[in-house]
Amino acid sequence: MTLFALIKKEWFLVGMLLAIVLAALLPKVGSSGGVLHLDQVTQWGIALVFFLHGIGLSPRDIRKGLSNWRLHLFIQSATFVIYPLVWLTLGHWFESFLPKALAFGFCYLLVLPSTISSSVAMTAIAGGNVPGAIFNASLSSVLGIFLTPLYVQLFMGFTSSHADFSGTVAHIALLLFVPMVAGQLLRPFIGQWVSRHKAITGKLDKWVILLIVYNAFCDSVVRGIWHDFTIVTLLYAVGLCALILVSMIALMYFLGHRFQFHEEDQSAALFCGTKKSLAAGVPMAKVIFGANPMLGMLLLPIMIYHPLQIFVCALLANRFSKRKAAITSVA
Repeated sequence: MTLFALIKKEWFLVGMLLAIVLAALLPKVGSSGGVLHLDQVTQWGIALVFFLHGIGLSPRDIRKGLSNWRLHLFIQSATFVIYPLVWLTLGHWFESFLPKALAFGFCYLLVLPSTISSSVAMTAIAGGNVPGAIFNASLSSVLGIFLTPLYVQLFMGFTSSHADFSGTVAHIALLLFVPMVAGQLLRPFIGQWVSRHKAITGKLDKWVILLIVYNAFCDSVVRGIWHDFTIVTLLYAVGLCALILVSMIALMYFLGHRFQFHEEDQSAALFCGTKKSLAAGVPMAKVIFGANPMLGMLLLPIMIYHPLQIFVCALLANRFSKRKAAITSVA
């Protein structure tokens, strides 16, 4: 594969790196209140992203996965109970050797909802329970609108955050939940049009994320947040993200066998229960933390975790697919 083909395929990851570099070179251009007014532009972009998410949710697919309550409870517990327990258990350790903003970035990573598209795609590749994955990924996205800011208030509120929780939830509901509901209501009328133009609409959320990342890192550079950040700190962050991901994959695999889930349900649980959503996490962070200069460092863990989870889970999905094909051929 040529370098150009690789960049074209991984344009979003390349775009995030370029956004960080551009923020270092031209921080005042993209900072809140700067000439581009990205703090205002991204607010509308966030609403548009969740409107499109609402259009993309298929009620028929969600209904197919409704009945498997054991699987749903297992996946949602992993996302909103086990992951947050990691912070409750190890949060003080994170804060002891990482900059406070980066440590809180790991807290934010651990309380995010699961992804939708990649969770379902990996489950499908592995031959798993796709309706169950669709239902749980969608449910996680909705629950995260309310649970993520609650966890942020509970965990970060102990030392630094004094945001009004009710006001935060109301703002998130207005900016994220209402557009999502509106998209779901308008799905019968414009759903097919959106599907026909998927090549364009499917990339809008990524472009909004790139704008938010650029805006967040510009604010961080302008306020001097990165002065004490070193390459060693970055390596610590990468290592911690990898450790969290591998540990959760091993735990979900073990518990799936322990609770005697069928192989299809195990795949859905593994790929839904170990993911964290960059697509939801970046816009929600913008709503929760606003123009806080720490936002760039707060987002760094999920920006590292995202490509790691895609890479590792793709390898696992491919392995499960081959194993299932081998078993089927023998049978």
